[in-house]
Amino acid sequence: MRVAIVGAGNVGRSIAKELLQNGHHILLIERDPNAVKPESVPNADWLLADACELDSLEEAQLETFDVSIAATGDDKANLVHSLLAKTEFGVPRTVSRVNHPGNEWMFDEQWGVDVAVSTPRMMSALVEEAVTVGELVRLFTFREGSANLVELTIPEQSPVVGMPLRELHLPGDAVLVAVIRDGVGMAPQRDGVMEPLDEALFVVSPEFEQVLADQLVQRARPEPGAPAQSHEDRETWL
Repeated sequence: MRVAIVGAGNVGRSIAKELLQNGHHILLIERDPNAVKPESVPNADWLLADACELDSLEEAQLETFDVSIAATGDDKANLVHSLLAKTEFGVPRTVSRVNHPGNEWMFDEQWGVDVAVSTPRMMSALVEEAVTVGELVRLFTFREGSANLVELTIPEQSPVVGMPLRELHLPGDAVLVAVIRDGVGMAPQRDGVMEPLDEALFVVSPEFEQVLADQLVQRARPEPGAPAQSHEDRETWL
């Protein structure tokens, strides 16, 4: 995969190194001559240019890239580059860094942003994920699908503890994508069971997040005299 990364600061270089290890072709675009340090990421291509100018992006042949990542510390620059990459060069996937939470609302498809990565929000989510049990934590937002990656650490009193995953019926479009147990990630298995303090990762639309959290933490009891729900009435998640 061909990936263009705008901004060769600490963030941009770190992303480049990680993607290079995974076998991808990387171009780093940086406008500050003092920040162009090819020896720091020797296996990447480097271009000294302003990634917010059409001429520079034409020189970079941006239309030949699969992904463009705007990773500068300037939200305005990240937005302008993402818009040009998507509308002028037809880059299939654009990822943009959000530096200031107050600007997050602008990082959407209207500005050519497919995925917005908010550093403050992500750090906050990771802190919450590390210290909370029984609370749903939003880790990541998928812009195109209007879905979120969320995490919930299963409390000991959860009604799903000990329940075979084949019997776990999730609300709406919620999907269990992974279970982290004792620090080890596992794909969900139909015959597996949920254990206390499992970290369960779901992809779910925002409108079903609270319903999902309520189901995993405390299952509502039926009213006295209410008919029991039959197996046929349930929706299977696998």
